[in-house]
Amino acid sequence: MAGRQDPFGALFDMQGEAMREMFAGVGLTGPDAGAAASGQDGQGDQSAWLGVAGQLQSMWLSFLAEKGMDGTGVPNPLDPAQFLLMTQGWAKAAPFQPEAMQQLVQDGMDLWQGVLGSMLGKSEPAASLPRKDRRFADPAWTGHPAYTLLHQTYLMVADYLVKAARDVDGVPDEGKAQLRFATQALVDAMSPDNFLATNPVVLKRTIETGGQNLVKGLGHLINDLRRGQLTHTDAEAFTLGENLAATPGKVVHETRLFQLIQYTPTTDKVLATPLVIFPPWINRFYILDLTPKKSFIKWAVDQGVSVFVVSWKSADASLADVEWDDYIRAQIETIDFVRARLDVPAVHAIGYCVAGTTLAATLAILARRGEAEKVRSATFFTAQVDFERAGELLNFIDDKQMELIGSLSPDGYLDGRFLAATFNSLRGKDLIWNYVVNNYLLGEDYPAFDLLHWNGDVTNLPARWHLAYLRDLYRDNKLVKPDAMSADGTPIDLGLVETPSYVQAGKEDHIAPAESVWRITEHFSGDVTFLLAGSGHIAGVVNPPAAGKYQYWTGDSKAGSLKEFVAGATEHPGSWWPNWLAWLCNLDGTTVAAKGKRVPGGKGDSVIEDAPGRYVKTR
Repeated sequence: MAGRQDPFGALFDMQGEAMREMFAGVGLTGPDAGAAASGQDGQGDQSAWLGVAGQLQSMWLSFLAEKGMDGTGVPNPLDPAQFLLMTQGWAKAAPFQPEAMQQLVQDGMDLWQGVLGSMLGKSEPAASLPRKDRRFADPAWTGHPAYTLLHQTYLMVADYLVKAARDVDGVPDEGKAQLRFATQALVDAMSPDNFLATNPVVLKRTIETGGQNLVKGLGHLINDLRRGQLTHTDAEAFTLGENLAATPGKVVHETRLFQLIQYTPTTDKVLATPLVIFPPWINRFYILDLTPKKSFIKWAVDQGVSVFVVSWKSADASLADVEWDDYIRAQIETIDFVRARLDVPAVHAIGYCVAGTTLAATLAILARRGEAEKVRSATFFTAQVDFERAGELLNFIDDKQMELIGSLSPDGYLDGRFLAATFNSLRGKDLIWNYVVNNYLLGEDYPAFDLLHWNGDVTNLPARWHLAYLRDLYRDNKLVKPDAMSADGTPIDLGLVETPSYVQAGKEDHIAPAESVWRITEHFSGDVTFLLAGSGHIAGVVNPPAAGKYQYWTGDSKAGSLKEFVAGATEHPGSWWPNWLAWLCNLDGTTVAAKGKRVPGGKGDSVIEDAPGRYVKTR
């Protein structure tokens, strides 16, 4: 750019001037500025800042020494230069077409003119900004032209990078999806709000606290590095059995793979057909038994349902041989145990996520064996059987990812922290970088949030099962091919399933996209009721009526596609739980007295221990 100043160089000059203005009042830009602001010679303030810097360095080097490293070549995570180093490769790495590059240059010039216009008083800063993002909602981001230009330039370049990845030529659709995912992850990581020197909100907090936010934040970071997992919530705020997973009940059955919990009735009469819930073994079961106001389990018990829930054991080396057949056998064993315990011919069953996928296979096996009548109805929470359009998790099933999972499982099980990081990366802006800013840079206290506590309470997975699941279902989509898979010695054909089914999908679900969940309606032969809930994979399921949140849609479950279903659907406010209960009762509303073994642990009833049991507490 001969003959005129490099605009990006000018950008950082302006940013540097903004930081000099901010630090001038605390004696960081020379004794004159410090004295003018404080009436002192500035030496005391400078000594304090040097003390903070020394404390940060000491904390970081102590941690590295603890890990057997001397610090050589290991960057300090709070070093402002990290942002500049990360941004150097943007232009070279961007796969822009010439036309897109020309448009980027033009938009860049328009942005500069808009910022200059605001500096000269020709327009209001906020009104002239072409791009909005809640990460930059704080007034500090528009309080100085340098920060206005910084975050607007970032948003502009990020938009173009994502668009370029979407429109790149000569790449197959599968490769494009992976490129889009990787590009989005990159631009999320490179946001200027993630770095000390480029976040005016953090700089202001640093000045106000004398740097103590950074000391506290580095402490958070070191603790997370020690435990190998990002902390989202106050670990001391919840105790299982007290304020989480606290619905009264007893463990009535146990194997090496799971415990079965039966909950104590709260009504005089209960539905004659009991309910068995199979939560995913990827997470802890108490997503359905959070605080009492959010607990689906407690709500169902209070509606007069006899509720049983499986609590899966977090895998260790003793479960290295576990495969999908074992989980299917576990579901069949649970169904038979409950039928025998309560002397009933059938159960209602719920399968959530991967346990719902497994329930579909279980139903197909029971049908092939002539035992379909054991399950009166099946409900599927955000469960997929057809993985052709399974969403962003498809980016994690290539051969390299499979090899990585194998290398991370030397003892036959996959550490749950790896899977947690994978799921967090699907929404990195919200589940990773938001907490980097709040926890590490701003040094804020952790909130007491039950859902985030559950999200961080990870479970280990049998590696043999996990690899086969990714390969056979996600990659090869075998479950929807009749008899392409077998389990427990029986071929699986979903077309044999005639069990009345209720299928719930989340409108904003990024783990099991609604379009993918919908496809279960195309593979079962029996009556299927489809419901689309507001929100996503978790909040779309855990939405108690008392909260008055979100909405759901009902419509023609025999529609030709999800798009067609949505076009003719009726929107209803609030929770879908009462809709599900009405569907369940319409199938069979017969009730019986809540006595005998309907009350676990009663006279003459042998039980193992109180709910929530040991397995949910096993790490």
